[in-house]
Amino acid sequence: MKRILVVEDNPDLAFGLRNNLEIEGYQVEVAGDGAAGLARALDWSPDLLILDLMLPEMDGYRVLHELRREGRTTPVLILTARGDETDKVRGFRLGADDYVTKPFGLLELLARVEALLRRTAAPAAAPAPDDDRERFGEVEVDRGARLVERGGVPVPLTPKEYDLLLALIDRGGRVASRVELMREVWGHRAAILSRTVDTHVAELRRKLEDDPARPRHIVTIRKAGYRFVG
Repeated sequence: MKRILVVEDNPDLAFGLRNNLEIEGYQVEVAGDGAAGLARALDWSPDLLILDLMLPEMDGYRVLHELRREGRTTPVLILTARGDETDKVRGFRLGADDYVTKPFGLLELLARVEALLRRTAAPAAAPAPDDDRERFGEVEVDRGARLVERGGVPVPLTPKEYDLLLALIDRGGRVASRVELMREVWGHRAAILSRTVDTHVAELRRKLEDDPARPRHIVTIRKAGYRFVG
């Protein structure tokens, strides 16, 4: 049974989330403030964290920062009323995997939870011995270890950034539309298309390109999507 930790200070919303997630077959715990949520996330090691941003004691950004600083790769779905693009970018940069703005549709939220859990639980296909490493520029991707290095220095990618990078690489130079990437990396329907892909691509460029403003490897194809150039 998959374990989900909900960190939410609104007791009515927390109760509703817990009830509906338990109906779906998940084991759910709730924390009412950021400090308690971080402590429980580190102690319980849930399979997924649903995290509000505006929390007492410790806000959601700090919870996320501390969780990643501890080396935890637990998928994090931010659930908040703060829907500005700057808030989303900050959340993704700190290591969030998805972002849902209140008010939200329950069915969409459940679909995103399922997609995140499915994505992180899916076993990676065993690569052929000669295919477990990918190199471009100063970057080396070790698929077996899920490790990315640039100039021999490890690059801390979030799980979704790593999956997005592989999705682009594995197309062998073919263009990938935003819809295709949303389906493959996030498991979303086309109807849920958002700036998520663009935000993650921007982060990959910032971390891997020599000049993110003029990328050589992760290239925008106008009105079509993105293409990887090795």
